[in-house]
Amino acid sequence: MAFSRLALTTIGIIAIVIGLVWIGQGSGLFPYPASSFMINQSPWIAYGALAALIGLGLLWTGQRLQR
Repeated sequence: MAFSRLALTTIGIIAIVIGLVWIGQGSGLFPYPASSFMINQSPWIAYGALAALIGLGLLWTGQRLQR
């Protein structure tokens, strides 16, 4: 049980960070690397939001397993 909680929490945090980076690149707020195809491309804002929401769900599920 502890391993699955740790795994869900870790994957959730990683998904949230990736989602935030995608949102930043899609909106142009995080233009790194400069040659990235994701910069100023609005679909990546939606993809990032979806990834972050999935990450939040995984994080929430991992914390619920603790009880």
